Amino acid sequence: MIPGYGKAEALERARSLARRGDDEGARLAYVDVLRGDPTHFDALNELGTLALAGGYRSAARSAYTQAVQHHPGNPVGHVNLANVMREDNDLAGARRHYEAALAADPDLPEAHQGLSAVLSEFGLDGAEEHRRRGFSARPLVTRPYRGTAAAVPLLLLVSARGGNIPTQLWIDDRRFTIHALYPEYFDPNAPLPAHAVAVNAVGDADLCALALTRAEALLAGDRAPLINAPARVRPTGRAENARRLAAIPGVIAPRIEVLPKTALAAAAAHLEFPLLLRSVGFHTGRHFVLVAERQDLERAAASLAGDELLAIEYLDARGEDGKARKYRIMFIDGVAYPLHLAISSDWKVHYFSADMAHEARFREEERRFLNDMRTVLGARAMRALEGIADTLGLQYAGVDFALAPDGSVLVFEANATMVVFPPAPDPMWDYRRPAIETVLGAARRMLDKYAVSHSLGN
Repeated sequence: MIPGYGKAEALERARSLARRGDDEGARLAYVDVLRGDPTHFDALNELGTLALAGGYRSAARSAYTQAVQHHPGNPVGHVNLANVMREDNDLAGARRHYEAALAADPDLPEAHQGLSAVLSEFGLDGAEEHRRRGFSARPLVTRPYRGTAAAVPLLLLVSARGGNIPTQLWIDDRRFTIHALYPEYFDPNAPLPAHAVAVNAVGDADLCALALTRAEALLAGDRAPLINAPARVRPTGRAENARRLAAIPGVIAPRIEVLPKTALAAAAAHLEFPLLLRSVGFHTGRHFVLVAERQDLERAAASLAGDELLAIEYLDARGEDGKARKYRIMFIDGVAYPLHLAISSDWKVHYFSADMAHEARFREEERRFLNDMRTVLGARAMRALEGIADTLGLQYAGVDFALAPDGSVLVFEANATMVVFPPAPDPMWDYRRPAIETVLGAARRMLDKYAVSHSLGN
């Protein structure tokens, strides 16, 4: 530790730097505390939180893991570690730590919130009760402001059920005081906190219909600029969106039917196989299967969560090499930005499970896409993507798609719930970092523009 500083003084110095938004100075100060006491809970926990705020999930997970190992009875460490595990799709690990937190503190709201999300992902009972216990007493949370200049107040609407836009990397808590509001539990007669700009982060129209309806009512008459109005998000459910986007020249969207499980047997006669079967409101490929033959339908449906399923026309996204490709483009304030290209041997393509880490030629193909999107995709696809952006009408959204042989866009998904996260620190991914930072920078500039427009209007 710094000569002349005791442990408490060194910790307060680190906290002071963090409050001022000096992340690197704070990081070094927390490390200094840990040199003197490698098991110090607050230093480990707060270092993890600092790393997570900067998008360094691996470093955050490491710090939280050490905090839990050294302090297994502290519920806060378990919750923070579980939150990172959930982001990393380690749901079983997250569940263990949320339950450990509740064993130590049965009333901890954040543990109930996290456990409700995990149980929902698993399709298990109990999610609604944990959600009620986690959010009903705290429907409005003001997050700590870490800047030195005057803070800009921001209203962030988020659904207690999940399905929200990830915003932590483009809504800067060193510029904005963030008032996070959960519409499902907020009193509709209570006044909204003062704000210069509002961001509706409720993005999954299938999962969050109630949150969108209540958010729209809460914002009625609000004069602050609004990003992603709930009324524009509502039509982006998978089935309705596919119908809307199919009308755009150069777009191929799958036929999608929303069917109760009880009606599948009767519907099977008119369904075409192979088809995709998906539970409503799930992401990252969970509860999502390919059904090859009609006789496999009943067994596949029984394996999926929920009472309603999406029967989705299978669009073959394989190229001449037999690999499936999924491009992702972000639409930020009306401008298209390339984000990634995932190439996989599997029909279910996600970047985290694709073949990108193992194949240099795939990374080179992605690099070309990121550096010259218009040439790679071609004029027909670019016109189709412009039509998709216009139809969505959202300030923050994205589209996952493949290219048909004639240059048309095969749409998999187009909505606001698109994740933008920096890649792992391995130099192998350095070619991706400029594109990701360009998207995040565009989102930050958009937010600043809206906030400034409000202050000028007043």
